Amino acid sequence: MGDRDGRPTRGPVPGERPLRILLVDDHPVVRHGLKAMFAERTDLEVVAEAEDGRAALEALTRRGGAAGVDVVLMDLRLGDGMDGVAAIRRVTELDPPPPVLVLTTYDTDGDILAAVEAGATGYMLKDAPPDQLCEAVHAAARGQTALAPGVANRLMDRLRSPSPVLSGRELEILGLLARGLSNRAISRELFISEATVKTHLVHVFDKLGVDNRTAAITTALRRGLIRVD
Repeated sequence: MGDRDGRPTRGPVPGERPLRILLVDDHPVVRHGLKAMFAERTDLEVVAEAEDGRAALEALTRRGGAAGVDVVLMDLRLGDGMDGVAAIRRVTELDPPPPVLVLTTYDTDGDILAAVEAGATGYMLKDAPPDQLCEAVHAAARGQTALAPGVANRLMDRLRSPSPVLSGRELEILGLLARGLSNRAISRELFISEATVKTHLVHVFDKLGVDNRTAAITTALRRGLIRVD
C-alpha cells in the first residue's frame, strides 16, 4: 500500500520498534539514497553504515551484532575492501548472526550462488521498486528467503538444467580467473590451497566441456555465468 505519491505507508505493529538496518555499500550516494527512502517509513530505520565488509563487521561489533541490527543490507562489490561474499561468510559466523539481504546490480549465476552459499538470506537487485525492497527487508528479518523475480527464475533454471551445474565455489574461482588472478593469487584470496584451486578448475573444465582457462572464461561469459568488471 502507499499514499497518493506512491510511497509505502506501512507502519510497525503497535508496540513494536522499527527494524534496524546496517547499510553496506561503497558508494556514499547509494547509501544516502537508501537512507532517504527508509526515512520516509516508520517501520524501518538505518542505524549504521559501512563502505566495505570489514567496516560492516566493525559496525556490528559496536552495536552488539544481531542484538543491535535486525538486517544487514549488503552490496557484493565493495571497492578495494572486503567484498560482500567474504563479509557474508564472516557475518554468519557471529553468534547470533543477523540476516544478510544482498542488494546489488549483478545477477549472474556466479554472484547469486556465491552469496547464497555464503549464507545470504535473500538477494535483491537495485532496480527493485521501493515497496518490494522494504518487504524483502521484513522477510529477511523474519528469516524468510527474499529473492528478486529474475534471481528466483535463474535459480529455478539451474535446478531444471540437465547439464552439469557449477557450484558457487567453482563460479567464484572462475570469476577470479577471469579477472586475471593466478592459481596462487586465487588461493590467497579464498584462503584455500593451490591444490584445491586446481581441483576445482579440473571440475570446471569438465562441466563446461573445455580444456583450458581461456576457453572456460569465454564459455562462462557467453552463458552469463560470470562477468568481468
